[in-house]
Amino acid sequence: MKGGEGRSKFYKLERITKGAGNHRRIEILYLLKEKPDLSVFDISEKLKCNFKTISVHTHRLVQSGLISKYSDGSSVRHEITSLGENILKFLRTLE
Repeated sequence: MKGGEGRSKFYKLERITKGAGNHRRIEILYLLKEKPDLSVFDISEKLKCNFKTISVHTHRLVQSGLISKYSDGSSVRHEITSLGENILKFLRTLE
């Protein structure tokens, strides 16, 4: 591996692990695995957490590629990606 090429792989891995590196974000991943297509409002209600807090966490999860979002009329829905599912599988091995 050359210096620059190899580093980009590590930056990507860092982004993924930072995305999953928070207990609230892990909760969101578990929730979306069980109940896909939730809005930020739905997630905040189900986790009994502040809307703004959940909004920040879902944004971070989208940036890291662990969840995706799509427009559904007037709301934005979220679902776990295959990468997010792989992270959940890995986390389950640590339980």
